[in-house]
Amino acid sequence: MTKLVIFDLDGTLINSAEDIALSVNELREHMDRSPLPLDLIGSYIGNGVRVLLERAFHNATVAVINEAQRMYLPIYRRRLLDNTRAYPGVGETLEVLQEDGRGLAVLTNKPLRESLMILEGLGLRKHFRSVYGGDSFEHRKPDPVGVLRILDEEGRAPEEALFVGDTRVDLETARNAGIRSCLVSYGIRPESSAALEPDFWPDFWIDDMRELTALVGAGA
Repeated sequence: MTKLVIFDLDGTLINSAEDIALSVNELREHMDRSPLPLDLIGSYIGNGVRVLLERAFHNATVAVINEAQRMYLPIYRRRLLDNTRAYPGVGETLEVLQEDGRGLAVLTNKPLRESLMILEGLGLRKHFRSVYGGDSFEHRKPDPVGVLRILDEEGRAPEEALFVGDTRVDLETARNAGIRSCLVSYGIRPESSAALEPDFWPDFWIDDMRELTALVGAGA
């Protein structure tokens, strides 16, 4: 039975794509570059700030990427909650899971400070016993270090845990940590069944976060 649920953040609990994309384009303007389509920038999200900027400044030098990384977070912090919202059903689902006594945690490749600011601003932080970001450990997802830390803190075995995310990175993270996985079909750049190899599917798919309540209650 599932005693611990670990969630990805962007694309799983929250839709932050517009604020991230607008921040990247503001940064590009500061660095004398033309804006990119917002949907294109959205496709770059999921592997942390550094990878986001490497993709958004394709073929730029290391020095340019370093400068972009230095400038990006102050820009993004100004609009963290301008358009970012929790996906439908997230708040009520977390309430039910928490009331059932399950441990809840967040493991994201987003920097920790910004992750906490968003969770607090949306009233979601209270549901999670732990939150870890892309700068919390030496390695980011899909490295399993974050999941293993949460398992240790919660005193749970891998078979008692479930990772909920929207991308292949999340699926790989769960696989690497030896826990079960659930992918959402919505999200910023969600994986589709057609894009995954037949032997590399998650244990579960859901189309709406509210489906997780029944799934976990059924013994997932």
